[in-house]
Order: sequence, then structure tokens, then C-alpha cells
Amino acid sequence: MILLDQVTLSAVTALVVVVSGIYFIIETFARRDEGAGRVWSLGFLGAMLTSLSYMVWAADPAITWGVVIGNGTFVAGTGCMWLGCRRFNARRMTVTALVVGVAAVGASVAVLAAGPEGGAWAGALWMFVCLMVFAGLGAGESLRGEMGRYRTARALAAVLGLQSLFYVGRTIVALLAGFDSPLFQTMFGTAVTSVLTVILTIVALVVTSVLRADRAVDRGPLLTASVSLLGTEGVLPHGSFLRLLDQALARASGRGEQIAVIAVRVEDLPQIASAFGAETARAVAEACRASVVRNVPALALVGEDGRSGLLLALRALSEPDARRQGAIVSRGLVDDLGGVSGASSPWWASASGCPGRAPRTRTRWWPWHVRPLVAPPTPSGPRS
Repeated sequence: MILLDQVTLSAVTALVVVVSGIYFIIETFARRDEGAGRVWSLGFLGAMLTSLSYMVWAADPAITWGVVIGNGTFVAGTGCMWLGCRRFNARRMTVTALVVGVAAVGASVAVLAAGPEGGAWAGALWMFVCLMVFAGLGAGESLRGEMGRYRTARALAAVLGLQSLFYVGRTIVALLAGFDSPLFQTMFGTAVTSVLTVILTIVALVVTSVLRADRAVDRGPLLTASVSLLGTEGVLPHGSFLRLLDQALARASGRGEQIAVIAVRVEDLPQIASAFGAETARAVAEACRASVVRNVPALALVGEDGRSGLLLALRALSEPDARRQGAIVSRGLVDDLGGVSGASSPWWASASGCPGRAPRTRTRWWPWHVRPLVAPPTPSGPRS
């Protein structure tokens, strides 16, 4: 069994934490992330400062400021992970941010108050309690609200929950047996803490990155739910679109006319968000919505179809005419989306006609497929 000295353990821990933190912070700036990502970046920054401060103290225990800064940033970093979860759930953070700030300052002041006679564990109990509470609150926040809808958030809850439980045990053993007891040194000493820190940092980096990407996709879809019956920007809510479509089909049935329904679906938005960032994905989605509205006939119905799609209902003289109008929409998308900054690579997409089961054609487009559907003159609705 290979045993590492405290300086080596601190250096290895600092290396992992610093690399992870730099990666997350750079990604935050590159994506121009907002909200939870920025707060979590502060958490990783706090973890970086903590690791570097403890490494300096491990190299020279006489440098007490390493513990002063390390304890304070440790509490602040864990508190920011909790605050990031609250921000993700769109909850207020004024009071909670103040609580985290006071706790972080208190952790540093506790070290100074203990003085040199406090030894290596000066102010440790205050820090243990703060970490236990903030990590536990972060785990609970990860499982509630909007964040609770994402399965990835359970992994973050597990990370923070494990950290909270570890510091519960560390606090109890420190109070009952003391910091110098064999039980504390074996189960909750520096070596165990360093290994746990490395594992939790890596897992937290992956989980928060995935959560941020998932949030970017959901925040930047083509369509958003609307409480208005008339919708916004010329796009109807899905329910309103279906009701108006039923009425149009009923009128068309009595006149022997045909209604074409064109489905426009945004594909690969997650890949766009991952490759180019949330802002580019949002710009592509908004440009697609505007392009579709601009390229359909003035009296056509445009409605929402899930998170990333549009349904168009318009009068068509025949099945070829429906495909022709679908082609106009697709060409408009190609022309309008070609100028979207940061996302210039084409993706495969397909177009097919129905009914009559026209042969599927394949061409290089942006990540949208346009499917023209000619609805028969019946009030029962279009066939898909």
C-alpha cells in the first residue's frame, strides 16, 4: 500500500480541483452562461482557492493565513453550490447569499480567534458545521423545483449529500474522540478527505456541465409555452392551433377544399448548444421561428408543436402544391439560418410527403425537416 505525505496529497488534490475549476469557468465564459452556471463557477473558484491555500499550509504549517483563507473559501464554495441550485430553481438568493457570506467570514474569523494555540484544526468545527449544512441544503435543493425534473440532478444531490454525511460524521467524531484520535485520523483524516474531494470534484464537474447543457436546450427551444390564446409573434399555442385547424377542416370539408399541414421540427439543438453554446442555440431557434412565420402565406395558421417544433396549416390545391409550399419554407430556412453566427455547419435532415406515401428524399439542410401533409376534407383532423 502506497502512503502519500500531506504535501503530496494536497498537491494532487489542488491539481484536480484547479483543472476542473478552470475548465468549468472557461466554459461558463465561452457559453456566456447566465444564472446557475455563474454561481457554480464561484463555487469552483472557491474550491480552487481552498486547495491552493491548504497546499501552501501543508508545505509550511507556520503560514497560518493558508488555513484562514482555506476555511473561508471552503465554506463559500460549498455555499455557492447550494446557491447555484437555488438559482437554477429561480428562487430568491438575497438572504441566503448573505447567510453564506457571513458563514464564510465566520470560518476565517474562527481560525484567527483560535490563534496559534489552535493548532492545525483551528476553527475546524465551525467549518465542519457550515459544510454539513450547506451541502445538505444543496442536496435537497437539487431534488426540488425545476431542477428536480432532470435526472442528472440526482447525481449532484448524491455528491452534495455524501459530502454532508461525511462532515456529519467528521463533526461527531471530532467532538467525541478528538482530532488526534486514531478513529478520526483513520476515517476522517486528511488522506480520506483528499481522496473524497478529488472524486466529488470530478463528479460535480460532469454533473453541473450536463445540467447546464440540458438547461440551455430547454431555455433555448424554438417554442415556449404561452398563456395567451392568440400566442406571440404570430405563433399560436398548440391547443389554439388544433381548435382553429378543426374549424378550418370543417369548412374545407363542405367546400371540397384541401388543407395542408406542414410540420417543422428543430433537430440537434442539444448538439448545437454543446458545440457552440446556449446563446447560439437560442439564436438559431429564434431565427427558425421568425423564418417560418415570414415564409408562410399571410392567412396560414402557425402553431406550437412541443418544445422544438411548429405546425403550419394552409390551403393547398393538391399534394404537389403542398410539397411546393413546404419547399418554400425549407428554402427560406436555409437562406435565413445561413447567417446565424457561430453555427455554420450543415446537418442531415429529411423531407417526406403524406398521404400517398411519396418517396422519401434526402438532402443537406440545417437541422430541420419539413414534412408536408395533405389533410383530406374531413372534420376529424389531418392524417400523419
